[in-house]
Formats: sequence, structure tokens, C-alpha cells
Amino acid sequence: MDRLDTLLLFTRIVETGSFSRAAEMLDIPRPSATNAIKELEGRLGVRLLDRTTRQVRPTHDGSAYYERCVHVLSELDDAEASLKHVAANPRGTLRVDLHGTHAMLIVLPQINDFRSRYPDIDLVISSGDRLVDLVREGVDCVVRAGQLRDSSLIARRLAVLPQVLCASPDYLARFGTPGHPDELADHQMVRFFSSTGGIDYPLTLLVDGVARDFSLRGWVSVNDAENYALCARRGCGIVQLPRFHVDEDLKSGRLVELLHEWPSPSMPLSALYPYRRQLSPRVRVFVDWLAQLYERAFPA
Repeated sequence: MDRLDTLLLFTRIVETGSFSRAAEMLDIPRPSATNAIKELEGRLGVRLLDRTTRQVRPTHDGSAYYERCVHVLSELDDAEASLKHVAANPRGTLRVDLHGTHAMLIVLPQINDFRSRYPDIDLVISSGDRLVDLVREGVDCVVRAGQLRDSSLIARRLAVLPQVLCASPDYLARFGTPGHPDELADHQMVRFFSSTGGIDYPLTLLVDGVARDFSLRGWVSVNDAENYALCARRGCGIVQLPRFHVDEDLKSGRLVELLHEWPSPSMPLSALYPYRRQLSPRVRVFVDWLAQLYERAFPA
């Protein structure tokens, strides 16, 4: 393993806290990773990592060395990006995380187009609604909806998604159809919470031009967009979500739009990536491709 590969391995071990995870990300055998770090520590004459049965942490010297390694690798990415032929033909593995609904309905149906444009990029795609620690998990880019809370990441707006308030005909037959936002107090909602806990999202409508939140009773709570829509179809309560997610349900009558005179605020959608990945040709071309994809799907 050459010196640059060893630097990359060392940074991945620090970021993931695991030899095994770092070796898997770089597609090298676990023993090779261990030997490479031993050789690095021997060459430097210092201990860089404290190893326990549960976690690997950098020593004081290791933390200082990590910061220098990140700088060197970022400079290398910058240098490679400045070369036209490298920028035009990016290669390597790109790890991205998408909402399951976006992966299924927007991105993966067009994924062959990305492959035809960039045949030397291999994609590793994970899906879910949970928050992802990009640095620790070695993810290059995520796509997330809603207001952004992590200011340490670079964000690029991809689209603004129209939302809809809706419920099933079965639910409306049992509880009635609200004719005004104030009547929502007599209804139930499917509750949606963050996978990290602590956030229970209300329904929000624009009333007289001002956003008002409505927190209703509800007997079922989920943290996954697909289950959220499924509970609505089963008559569990009112939901609010991007229209494209339930467009077919609305057309078929499986769900009914509610209170359309009081619109739901649109939901912003962004691509997020760590600051040190902003110069990566792989990340740049993927985010550019996503921006084109979402512009076609959700024109302004």
C-alpha cells in the first residue's frame, strides 16, 4: 500500500472508529489495513491510534496527524479536479444516501442515464429517512427534504416539493371531511417522528398567508415515509407529504385531498455533502446530474 493510500486509510479509520469498516469502504482486507497502520506508526515513531475491543480513537498525536492528512487529501482532490481530463471522466466509488421514496420514484428509474454518462463511477446507494453522519459513515452525499439544521455541510437546493394534506375515503366516512383548518381539532393524524427521536412533526397550513401548525391526536406513529403513506391508505388518520409521493393514490381515489383552499407549505429538497468533498469530481457530477433530474421532475 503506497503512502497516499495509507493516509486515506488512516483518515477513514479515524472517521469511522473502526478498522473493519474503513477496510470495507476501501475494499481492502482487514489484515492489510492493520499492517499498513502498524507500518505507518513505525515509520513515524509515534502511536496514532488507541485500540479497544469496541472502538478505535486517535491519540493526541493521531488527531494532529489526522488534520494534516485531511488537508493533504483535500489538496490532492483539488489538484485532480483542476485537470480537465480527470474532471471530465471522474472515476471511483461514490457513496450516497437517499430517501427511499426518492430513490424508488425519481433517481433509480433514471440511473442508467448516469451510468452512461460516467461509466467509471461505481455507486453505493443506501436508503432511509434517518439522519446520516456523513463523515463517520463514509457517505459522500445525501439528499434530504425539509429545513437544514447542520451548518457544517455544503447544501445545494435541488427542488421545492409541493405538499398535500390528505386522508382515505374510509377515514373520512368515519370522521367526516374538515371544511376549515379549525375543524382539524376534531380529527386524528398519522404521527411522523424523527428516527433520532424528539421531533414529532405537526400538520402545517397557510391560513391568511401565515403558516399555522396543527398537532392532532393520533394512535399510530411512524418514522418512514412509505409507512406514513401506507397508514394513510389504511384509514389511520390525516397525513401531509409531498404530492408526488401520493399522486397515483389521489388520481385513483385511494386518498382524498383536504382543505385545498388553505395550501400546504412547499418542502425544500437539498443535496448535502461534507465541506472537504466539495471539490471531488465524483460528488460534483452526481449533484449536477441530480439537479437536472429534479429540475425536470419539479419545474419551478
